[in-house]
Amino acid sequence: MTQNDLRRMFSARAVRRSPWRAAAETFCLLCIAVLAVTPLAASSAPARRAAIIPIHGVIDTILAHTVERRLEDARRDGINVIIFEMNTPGGGVVPAVNICRMIKNLPKDTLTVAWVRPEALSAGAMISVACQKIYMSRASSIGDSAPIIALPTGPVELGPTERAKAESPVLQEYRDSASANGYDPLLCRAMVTLGESVWWVEKGVERRFVNDDEKKKLIDDVAEADRAWSLVTHFVDPISGARRELQQPIDGPTTLLTLSQSEAVAFGLASGLASNESELTEALNLAWEPKRLDVSGWETFVIWLNSPFVRGVLMAIALAGGYIEFNNPGLLVPGIVAFVALAVFVGAPYAAGLADAWTLVALVIGLLLLLIEVFVLPGFGIAGVTGLVLVGASLIGTFIPRTPGDPPFSLPDPNLLWNALQTGVLVMSSSTVAAGIGILFLMRFAPHLPGARRLVLATPSASMTPAALSSDRGAHVGDIGVLVTPLRPGGQARFGQRIVEVQGQGSFVDSGARVQVVAVEGSIVYVRPVEELV
Repeated sequence: MTQNDLRRMFSARAVRRSPWRAAAETFCLLCIAVLAVTPLAASSAPARRAAIIPIHGVIDTILAHTVERRLEDARRDGINVIIFEMNTPGGGVVPAVNICRMIKNLPKDTLTVAWVRPEALSAGAMISVACQKIYMSRASSIGDSAPIIALPTGPVELGPTERAKAESPVLQEYRDSASANGYDPLLCRAMVTLGESVWWVEKGVERRFVNDDEKKKLIDDVAEADRAWSLVTHFVDPISGARRELQQPIDGPTTLLTLSQSEAVAFGLASGLASNESELTEALNLAWEPKRLDVSGWETFVIWLNSPFVRGVLMAIALAGGYIEFNNPGLLVPGIVAFVALAVFVGAPYAAGLADAWTLVALVIGLLLLLIEVFVLPGFGIAGVTGLVLVGASLIGTFIPRTPGDPPFSLPDPNLLWNALQTGVLVMSSSTVAAGIGILFLMRFAPHLPGARRLVLATPSASMTPAALSSDRGAHVGDIGVLVTPLRPGGQARFGQRIVEVQGQGSFVDSGARVQVVAVEGSIVYVRPVEELV
């Protein structure tokens, strides 16, 4: 066999093996490509970055503003898993609905989780159901969402019509959340409204919740031999793994549905249990523990300043300080304290984003009218009355919260208006009474307190004459002087060689007119034109 024959033989064998070799090579290349692309695809998938936003305490408009701020911070940080740590007894319907809408308007690729730790009641339950998943901590509860009218004097009993009206927006929010996130609408409804029972029934492995009418059709009206459905009698406790007996109905016509952690998981409302951040991180399959976005120190301070008690104390200080300064001009300290207290009283709602711009405008106009009445116009007329009304309305108006996102000078939410007005009136009335008591206390005890004797006048003794009382004022009762400035109604008058600050008691008086001192009260010297006394 020649060399050429050998070449031809091996070439023929190579040709005969080439299809298998080609298939094997192709298969190997595909495997290598898959192994190479898989890590690349995994690395290109967006990482799940999580953050915890605590919602603790009573849910109000200020808390809703802090949630809005923290959600914006999460968005800027690229967070795509937002966990709301719920520990709240409830709160206002309007701020809770606003928070629900914030949650639902997050980007579609954002996973929202409610972590009930340890309670999400009333408005807290509504916010939890707005999230795509719910996790319960051990020894936690969720539910009890019936709306109530809570006034400063206590809750108000609602009639059937009022209750239906109050429940309507809450039920609508629950329906929308249940539909979007796959929660049972009957369970959600049972948290809000009375008069209905909820039963848990099963057929084989299928289980569902029904009301009285459905139970009647599925069980009560069907012969026992033909029944496909029956009441669930036991469920597995997710904590202990033991079978627990179930009381039926799970919610009666006179109660509001409130679920424990075990019931929430067994009924399918909650996705699981997590008592700490590590367990929650594992349950959500996160690469690392989430960061916390807490309420800032400034926000905590503003929340404290906006509490009705603190605002009441501020107003009482402003009223008492203003009264002391008015009756003792020149002391300065009471006036400065009153000004600062009033500024904080008015500024706190603006710092929290609550008060509308109209309250500030009304306050400025009211104060200007009062100044015009004191220094320009005689007596106490339309300008003074209008100024007092505007100042009072503006101060009470700072209790009416502004709806987040509304432009300035918008009408307030009617669901908040009446309650806010009652709170404002109650705080202002209580402050006035407290200021009066404080002033009486100072009048009674300040003369005997070191360093406080200048705040009020001491009670005159029998040996003190009117002249002695007014000698340090530069004028005595009965003295006659000449106005060196117009009296509107305040001004200056010359008594001999002394120029004294005086206060009129009637109409406007031009400079140069002769006036007589008719009374001296504290540092205030009251005068009237001599012609009026003839």
